[in-house]
Amino acid sequence: MSGNKSVAFGFAFVVALTMINACLAQNSAQDYVNAHKKARSAVGVGGVTWDSTLQAYAQNYANQRKGDCKLQHSNTNGKYGENIFKGSGKDYSGVDAVNSWVAEKQYYNYNSNSCASGKVCGHYTQVVWRSSTKIGCAKVVCNNNAGIFITCNYSPPGNYAGQKPY
Repeated sequence: MSGNKSVAFGFAFVVALTMINACLAQNSAQDYVNAHKKARSAVGVGGVTWDSTLQAYAQNYANQRKGDCKLQHSNTNGKYGENIFKGSGKDYSGVDAVNSWVAEKQYYNYNSNSCASGKVCGHYTQVVWRSSTKIGCAKVVCNNNAGIFITCNYSPPGNYAGQKPY
């Protein structure tokens, strides 16, 4: 009987490790970089690199939002570009956040350099902004199951009025 318990425990341990790895999946620096690279290469823009200073800034701000999970931008004073994401109901990953920003592409009109009426596309344009070459991102689970807050910061910043992203 104790042999069966050991096997059952071992199996449960492997399942738990797999679940932990699944939760960590798509939240690594490389996952964020790859998700950005995919969107940027689709429009002929070079990739981005991970920047520890931007990551520290993003983590600091995400930690501030952990208590209330407000979908509110930090005050970068124009030093960095920034995209923010809030989700609830599941454990959203960093890649989920990037994909939600990239989904705004459908609302962006390159020729007029504008968003469709009543739609948002500035998160998308920041992701693909040609001169933004460094990123740093962070994710927190908000208190009291209030959701997931994810932020990415960009250097140099993008989304300058009158300029096309690429």
